[in-house]
Amino acid sequence: MSLFTGAAVAIITPFKEDLSIDYERFAKIIEEQIEGSTDAIVICGTTGEAATLSHEEHLQAIEFCVRQVAGRIPVIAGTGSNCTAEAIHLSTEAEKIGVDGLLLVTPYYNKATQKGLYIHFKAIADSVKIPCILYNVPGRTGVTLSPDTIVKLCTDVENIVGVKDATGNIAACARLMNLAKGKVDVYSGDDNAIIPILSLGGKGVISVLSNVAPKQAHDICQYFFDGNVDKARDLQLAAIPLIDALFSEVNPIPVKKAMALQGKCLEVYRSPLCEMDEAHAEVLKKEMINYGIL
Repeated sequence: MSLFTGAAVAIITPFKEDLSIDYERFAKIIEEQIEGSTDAIVICGTTGEAATLSHEEHLQAIEFCVRQVAGRIPVIAGTGSNCTAEAIHLSTEAEKIGVDGLLLVTPYYNKATQKGLYIHFKAIADSVKIPCILYNVPGRTGVTLSPDTIVKLCTDVENIVGVKDATGNIAACARLMNLAKGKVDVYSGDDNAIIPILSLGGKGVISVLSNVAPKQAHDICQYFFDGNVDKARDLQLAAIPLIDALFSEVNPIPVKKAMALQGKCLEVYRSPLCEMDEAHAEVLKKEMINYGIL
């Protein structure tokens, strides 16, 4: 059984002006996501600026989210690292907190071989009992999990159940699906490729768009699952200009700007992220108005 189907929000981490985590706003964001039909919450991923959180903050944010959600939808914690021992520590602690699953990014900078990636992910998954989703995002990490390695991990390791595919390579995703024979739950890691990946047998999306338009992201998936492919496609295409604006600068800069425009958070980032370029911000604002979310 899949950890979730549909649209999971890759949720932001809101900060106060002093750069501490803004838990008051965080609670409201989580509640708005659940009210907006989000199918799961992915906490402390790329969009959550996990790279700039201390280990203590990382685990505190996960614990807060689990308590706030209170079992209403699955909570999946980003606990990957380029150090296997560190990833095991974060993963085992997140399991103790009570998350429903883990999202494990490919180890960045090290540029491990496929054999090294297999050893890394197997060691993390073997340290916990909850389901694990691999996160294949070569544009961020400098390394690509091959379709063969993904299938081998999902076949050999019982609790490695799927992959977030943010490769932008639909041909590789098709090859993965061909090899997987139903053994791998595939989630789009790109909001502009939800329908293409669902059409290959994908289970949903881990979405940045969901931060500002949770119901719309959910509906793209739900209409597809309900067999109304034309409606799902139309919703996907209608969102493309906004999605482009949300990725006009490195994530999560634009989505935090968008949420600040909606009054949901402050436009505060941890360095080396910084405020959005004014010209890009104007385009983003225009597309939010056109999409009906501002």
